[in-house]
Amino acid sequence: MVTSGIGRSRRWLSIYAVALFFTVLSGDTERYGLTWYGWGAIIAVLFTISLILVIRARHRWRFIGLPFPLLGFLILAFLSIAWSDYPQWSAVAAVSTLLTVVGAFALALTFSLPELIRLFGHALRIILAASILFELAVSIFVRHPFTPWWTHYAVVHPADNWSRDLLFTGDRIQGIMGNSDLLGFVALLGVLVFAIEFASRSIPRVISAIFLLLALVEIGLTRSATVFVAGAIVAVAAIVLLIIRHTTTQRGRRIAWISSLVVVLIGIGGAILIRGTILQLLGKTGTLTGRTKIWAAVIQLAEQRPAAGWGWITYWVPHVPPYNLKAFNIGGVQYLQAHDAWLDVWVQLGIIGLIVFAALAISTLVRSWELAIDRPQFAADRSGRYDPATLLPVLVLIALLAQSIAESRLLIEYGMLLLALIAIKTKRPDVPAET
Repeated sequence: MVTSGIGRSRRWLSIYAVALFFTVLSGDTERYGLTWYGWGAIIAVLFTISLILVIRARHRWRFIGLPFPLLGFLILAFLSIAWSDYPQWSAVAAVSTLLTVVGAFALALTFSLPELIRLFGHALRIILAASILFELAVSIFVRHPFTPWWTHYAVVHPADNWSRDLLFTGDRIQGIMGNSDLLGFVALLGVLVFAIEFASRSIPRVISAIFLLLALVEIGLTRSATVFVAGAIVAVAAIVLLIIRHTTTQRGRRIAWISSLVVVLIGIGGAILIRGTILQLLGKTGTLTGRTKIWAAVIQLAEQRPAAGWGWITYWVPHVPPYNLKAFNIGGVQYLQAHDAWLDVWVQLGIIGLIVFAALAISTLVRSWELAIDRPQFAADRSGRYDPATLLPVLVLIALLAQSIAESRLLIEYGMLLLALIAIKTKRPDVPAET
């Protein structure tokens, strides 16, 4: 009976984890379908469970604690309320960031790395399968674009549509997320997770192969330039990591590092020289879909308050100055982010925030990289071979950092949760989850 009770408890915890991953990955799905109030109710339930799990596991905090840069970033977000031009919104944003980190802490305390990968994979499978079925249903039965059910627009812009009914036209689909770039990035995360599952045989290989193929198809159907670039960077990193993992001598590793660095530098130089052709192939103009205009306006704002910024707000509230500038309205769409996480941190928390956030990103990258190649006592199984699962944290983080150059998603929802989760879990990866 005790064993049965533990089993039921773990099943409920697994449902909570999948729901949390789904919500941060596809929050727009819940907001579009259930309104902001419905989404808020789900967030309240998930946060309550997260807080209970963190409190119940307080005796394990000494084994898995918050990394200092992450703690510093949270403190800075709250301190910015004092000098913010919009203190009430900074307070909301700081609390939102705290809730996300609490969720990451709860996951790190409750589940082992292999369990987290499996549960993350379940959420990704749900989103990718639901997205293709959603677009298929729209194209067969609805046959026209439509906006979220509960919204009423005086003038409907194509960017407002939940689905644009494009599955059979060859244009970019949006899936249940209502955004091609976000769906494409989730599909990229799916490629990484499903490939690791296939290599580690953690689930039946036929299931991994089917969803790996589906993820690749959806990347193609979304045609996101950001995802293509991020995918190329992750592919190079994966090759370098695999070479180093299979190199046993220090001399061999140095040669692998130097060779990889030369290849990367040549690739960057070549990309700069033929950037016009690359942009054309990716379907982008020289302004990167208006991003350069947004970046210029954000830099001007940041230079007005370079040290500590205007105040933490994560995604911008469109009617709140200074984010209601005409420079942020391009083609009739009011943009709610800098389309660069680093510029967003600079304009909101200044150079101080950039230093703290860079410390968080770099320290997490170093730890996750070391976990993948330099910690055989954690990464190797009894046969002496590395566990494929230890590759995933660094590859996901590299994908997030690559995306952060063109999107600010790293600062909210799945970006912040995954960054915090990787930061926390790689600090003490040897500590098993509580059963």
